[in-house]
Amino acid sequence: MKSRKTLDTANRFDPIAMAHDVGVRSQHAYTAGFASIVISLAAWLLSRGKNDDKAQSDRWGIFIGHWAPTFFAIGLALKKEE
Repeated sequence: MKSRKTLDTANRFDPIAMAHDVGVRSQHAYTAGFASIVISLAAWLLSRGKNDDKAQSDRWGIFIGHWAPTFFAIGLALKKEE
């Protein structure tokens, strides 16, 4: 069983509240999400244009494309904080 001090420390750590306190707002996260979609497409197109193999191009696009849902989830959490 965890000690009371450990539980208090765990309850105080709130990265969303900390981000909100320093001025990060939900609109910033939503903008980053949409930007990551555009960057994902651009990275895929640029990688394809450099005559890289198709698999490498797809991996770049997918890697950056995974950022969008994370930014949107952070945006929702920040919206709740606001």
